[in-house]
Amino acid sequence: MPKEPSIFDPDSFRDSIGTINESGDRQWVYPQKQKGKFYRKRNWASNIFLLLFFGLPFIKLHGKPLILFNILEREFIIFGAIFRPQDLFLFALFLLTFMVFIVLFTVIFGRLFCGWACPQTVFMEMVFRKIEYWIEGNAQQQKALNERDWDKDKLLKKGGKIVVFFVLSFVIGNFFLSYFIGIDALIDIITQPLNQHWGGLIAMLSFAGVFFFVYSWFREQVCIVVCPYGRLQGVLLDANSIVVAYDYLRGEPRGKISKPTDPVQHGDCIDCNLCVRVCPTGIDIRNGTQLECINCTLCIDACDQIMESIHKPKGLIRYASENGIAKGQKLRLSPRMIGYSIVLLVLVTGLGFAINTRHLIDTTVLRAPGVMYQEIGADSISNLYNYKMLNKSQDTLKLHIKLLEPAGTIKFIGTEKQLNLYPGAIGEGTFFVTLHRKAIEQRKMKLQFGVFNDREEMLETIKSVFLGPI
Repeated sequence: MPKEPSIFDPDSFRDSIGTINESGDRQWVYPQKQKGKFYRKRNWASNIFLLLFFGLPFIKLHGKPLILFNILEREFIIFGAIFRPQDLFLFALFLLTFMVFIVLFTVIFGRLFCGWACPQTVFMEMVFRKIEYWIEGNAQQQKALNERDWDKDKLLKKGGKIVVFFVLSFVIGNFFLSYFIGIDALIDIITQPLNQHWGGLIAMLSFAGVFFFVYSWFREQVCIVVCPYGRLQGVLLDANSIVVAYDYLRGEPRGKISKPTDPVQHGDCIDCNLCVRVCPTGIDIRNGTQLECINCTLCIDACDQIMESIHKPKGLIRYASENGIAKGQKLRLSPRMIGYSIVLLVLVTGLGFAINTRHLIDTTVLRAPGVMYQEIGADSISNLYNYKMLNKSQDTLKLHIKLLEPAGTIKFIGTEKQLNLYPGAIGEGTFFVTLHRKAIEQRKMKLQFGVFNDREEMLETIKSVFLGPI
């Protein structure tokens, strides 16, 4: 028979997550309202995040959104830089660099991102949780409201909360959608007749429904069950990583404040459990680093408040590393940190070089397949070529191709010599290249073309092959 979990078993908390009771049912978390130094700082950080989240869709550069992930039209814009399918390598390199940055950041600072900048945490704890406190009261009042029978007051509070939560979810969902289709397209969906945008309306309601489900019911389960970031801690964190930690050397053994005459001297932890009652994921930080911990620092503020009231030094729960608590060591660079930093530096350098040196147009010139060379008169040979141009810039470009090496002529077939390409547009055509026989030195010769704009500025060079009779 397996051993039953007991409060006397120090490792029994690892048998299940804090939001599941012994019968396997969902155990609702009612975090107690808490204020303090870190909470005020998180408020400022959250306000900055919310300002950016709701403001970035309106910021444009050269008529384009500053950030856009338009999957349907295969257009991605990151701080004004446009990435299209032809830039898949750059986009993949950007994602890889971002992932390595997250890994390095986690190795050093743990889940600092989760508690201070993650959209799930910001919206849940700094927006929806505050509204819930305002409508239903503090943690004890919320629990009492849920447990009592339905009456007019409960119906009014629950119904009002549902309405406010859905309206807010609808607004958040719409702004989230604007990062995928653009704010202009979103405004069109809202202002134009519904029969013209059924797909957009369904997308808007779907996003709103997902956000409403997450923030009204699923809540902390996103961080515990869905998000893989917490599970990565097991392989990313080490004894030098900074996390929200309990100073067990100072706090244990727990108990009431000891007097000098007491036979057993207790640590500074008076076992008030306030750190547990304020935790939004329902864990006891005194059990050590756990995947459920999002580094929200509420337990730090709560513990500091208690330490101040009993005239003990603050910092029983604080930002620290395992070595910092166990050995008193300051943060130092470990081989893993150095290794990840070198990899990140190489990736950032490579990404910056690739972005700064990439061409604003992408041109390919290929010999027409299955077509041999043609003899023109007694002294010239011609080859047929197909070309394709993609305008990756944010401006309309007037482009034309010239033969740079060797000396020869280009004759376009059925198309204008100059192409007018809008941003993201593709132009294609066909032309003959004719060389004098004396210029043909081998059967396969290298050709070099230049792509010029209407100001005769060369934007790109392309190489191809010319087949001759030699």
